[in-house]
Amino acid sequence: MTHPMKALSLLAVGASLAACAPTTSTMIGGANAGNGGLIPAQRLSVAQPSPSATSMTLRMTSPTLSNGTALPLQNVGSGNGCTGGNASPALNWGGAPDGTVSYVVTMYDPDAPTGSGFWHWIVYNIPASATGLAEGAGSAGGTLPDGAVQLNNDGGSLGYTGACPPPGDRAHRYVITLYALSKTISLPAGASAAYLGFNLNGATLAKTSLTAFYGR
Repeated sequence: MTHPMKALSLLAVGASLAACAPTTSTMIGGANAGNGGLIPAQRLSVAQPSPSATSMTLRMTSPTLSNGTALPLQNVGSGNGCTGGNASPALNWGGAPDGTVSYVVTMYDPDAPTGSGFWHWIVYNIPASATGLAEGAGSAGGTLPDGAVQLNNDGGSLGYTGACPPPGDRAHRYVITLYALSKTISLPAGASAAYLGFNLNGATLAKTSLTAFYGR
């Protein structure tokens, strides 16, 4: 029979060793586990940037729109019944964290009736020296900072395409997001927004957003 004091000592040692072990996540399979009864290998948890590495000061403003307000007509699309100026919005930013090498700007409509939303604008590799984008910079004939690259929007054209939700829909949200990255990104020709998003993972130091609304 094990002496009670010895048993308590063994439990204390076991708890101490468990506290020093690396964090893992384990999935245990079984007849009803939904994974064929297999027991996959343990996976070390992926370390994320520490809070100290994430800037709380990154900020983005626009001289023509404020967070939570209507998208200006000049940023609305043209054609398909929409009569806007189809100009990408003017943006200003500052407060990027140390180590920022480039920026990405996107505009996304999560309310589009596509099942996956609609990407209106994606521009990446904006140099760290940039402090904003002029109105129309992402539109046809616009000028972007040296090195900046645009992807096709979900309408199939390069650069910006303005808001043009279906008539009668409730007002859609247009989320404009600024990312501060620790590197520049290399993407193949014709890369999708999802592919860019994959490359943002692990490289984003900070991000901030503005949301505008538009309906017709």
